[in-house]
Order: sequence, then structure tokens, then C-alpha cells
Amino acid sequence: MSRASKATLAATGLGTMGIIWFVHWAQEADRAAMHRGVERDMEKQRIRLERQAEFEMQKALEQEYLKLQTVHSTNDDSSTPDKSSSPNL
Repeated sequence: MSRASKATLAATGLGTMGIIWFVHWAQEADRAAMHRGVERDMEKQRIRLERQAEFEMQKALEQEYLKLQTVHSTNDDSSTPDKSSSPNL
């Protein structure tokens, strides 16, 4: 075997090994990125469920307080100032 053919064989082998290593590394990086996405989604779902539970608890407290006390509407037009007499800014 000539020296040129040995160099070509060595370069081809190293190039192949480099390509295989890069593909393996890229697959591992993609898998890790997808796993981080799943972890983010699970965290978002946990936070959403906590907020929903808090909302339900607040709603139940509101219903309990409404049973104990009366609430009057504050949308009475006579209590609001007349807007025609205020200066335009």
C-alpha cells in the first residue's frame, strides 16, 4: 500500500469517526432540549393547578362571606361627579 492510500484511509476513518461523534452529540443535545421542554411544561402545569386551587379557595371564601354579610352595589349614578363641569386636560 502506498503512502498516499494509507493517508487517504486514515483521513477517511477519522472523518467517519468525527461524523459519527457529531451525530451522537447532536442527538444527545436534542434529547436534553426536549427533556427540558417537558420539565418546563410540567412546571407550568403545576403552577396553573396551584393558581386554579387558589382561585377556587378564594371563590369559596367569597361565597362564605356573602352568606355572612350583605353587599350593596356602588354603581349609583348620583354619587359620581358631573363630568361636564370638569376641565378637559
